[in-house]
Amino acid sequence: MTVTIYALAIGSNVKREHWIAFARQQLALLGQCQWSRTYEIPCRDGKGADYYNLAVLLHSALSLTALDQQLKQLEQQAGRIRPSHHIPLDIDVIASGASLQHMQIVAKKLPLAFDVCLPLSELWRDCPGSTERNRFKILNEALK
Repeated sequence: MTVTIYALAIGSNVKREHWIAFARQQLALLGQCQWSRTYEIPCRDGKGADYYNLAVLLHSALSLTALDQQLKQLEQQAGRIRPSHHIPLDIDVIASGASLQHMQIVAKKLPLAFDVCLPLSELWRDCPGSTERNRFKILNEALK
């Protein structure tokens, strides 16, 4: 069985604590998870509520296609409607690889947004990221 490391970005700006906890629970069923801290970051375009953003390295035997389908199902279960500024749950595959030294970024995700890079850089040091680590509120670890 081949295991792939998937770097995932997670965000929520509706019932944030509930949907982040839901995502953590469901992703743990798909493989081994290593979590970043959770950050509160304003909506990129200023039109929606502030987000809780975090990242996870998921070690899973699922293919990229199968994982992407699972993630879209989780978003649908949370009530995700596209397009909208009210996002109960957004989970995106940012990169994947056999090891952290061989991660390949999903091309359509480039350039990586700050709200993706900040939490992801805690887990993946080579992730293109920002040095503005203290600009946003780090939330209590109890959001697990």
